[in-house]
Amino acid sequence: MAVEPSDEIVVVGGGVVGLTTAVVLAEGGRRVRVWSRDAAEATTSAVAGALWWPYRIEPAALARTWGLRSLEVCEELARRPGTTGVRMVEGVLGETPLDEVAGWLAARVPELRAATPGEYAGPGVRARLPLIDMPAHLAWLRERFTAAGGVVEARTVSSLAEADAPVVVNCTGLAARELVPDPSVRPVRGQLVVVENPGLDTWLVSRDAAGEYAYLFPQPGGLVLGGTAEEDVWSLEPDPATAEAIVARCAQLRPEVAGAKVLEHRVGLRPTRPAVRVERDALPDGRLLVHNYGHGGAGVTVAWGCAEEAARLVTG
Repeated sequence: MAVEPSDEIVVVGGGVVGLTTAVVLAEGGRRVRVWSRDAAEATTSAVAGALWWPYRIEPAALARTWGLRSLEVCEELARRPGTTGVRMVEGVLGETPLDEVAGWLAARVPELRAATPGEYAGPGVRARLPLIDMPAHLAWLRERFTAAGGVVEARTVSSLAEADAPVVVNCTGLAARELVPDPSVRPVRGQLVVVENPGLDTWLVSRDAAGEYAYLFPQPGGLVLGGTAEEDVWSLEPDPATAEAIVARCAQLRPEVAGAKVLEHRVGLRPTRPAVRVERDALPDGRLLVHNYGHGGAGVTVAWGCAEEAARLVTG
């Protein structure tokens, strides 16, 4: 199909939101280039755990719609084992009474039920949900994008106006704080520890009385342990004391984790905003600018829904 120059789009940002948006646009027949400062495996998205779950983000009603659409896509991707990085895995979300989520989520997650005392010592729900191996998933997204005719270019920009296309889609995450500029975008630092998996095949998320999180995600490259949520902290250096505390919290939940060989330390800055921004705007010269950023730690949960919403905004 011939593509007119006016159909050209530059997506700025090469994390999971940017690549997913680029895939939707390219497969819709648009000529798309992704500008990314970092390779996909070096983005914040590559650090994520990453579990699909309807995290509480605003706007709540839209986030639910975006999340359910992403769940639908992830379920389909999980039926292609070994290629997309997405698997359906059972696990328990602690400190979550069943009645908090049973209404609307049960219709989409039929296995959703209250966790038994043997599965979790406290209120919790057990479900079979998408668990995403982010390095593999990002590589798959990039391959799917290029197969649709898209191009990934290594670019660092100081202004969104530098993008040389009639339509620019802003998926810059935390960088939107300076590029838009949008001072409401703030980092929430997350630190993880990857250890050799002692044999766990289910995931677990828990929160203690002090509000500290512990989560264990079995991934092909090891067991991912987390984590932290430090607001307005910009450091990307792993903190040894924090790593020890993460392992200790996880070992309280699953004693077999204690002493597991540490394979890797990861740190990422979640791009948090009071509400996810998916909306039309304009560059100073009048070109169309579509924003898709501010997803915090829910990027994989809403990526496909937000990508399709951004694509609708591009086409008017």
